[in-house]
Amino acid sequence: MQGTIFGYTEGQIAQFGLTFGVGAFILYMLFIVLNLARESKAGKFGTFILFLVLSFGMLGFLAKNVIKWVLGL
Repeated sequence: MQGTIFGYTEGQIAQFGLTFGVGAFILYMLFIVLNLARESKAGKFGTFILFLVLSFGMLGFLAKNVIKWVLGL
């Protein structure tokens, strides 16, 4: 089997890295936003706004994966 690593194709490894690697990066960024809210003493409403604004782009990535899963693509 040429072109495979541990029985996985390059495409499968790339998909795994994209899904779990970017997912782990998103969790790390959420931790950074939470730490920023704590250090700035933003309060509950300020923390909500920080998460809303700074995490809005992550929602698109998650929504794309959910839509692909629902449609079975």
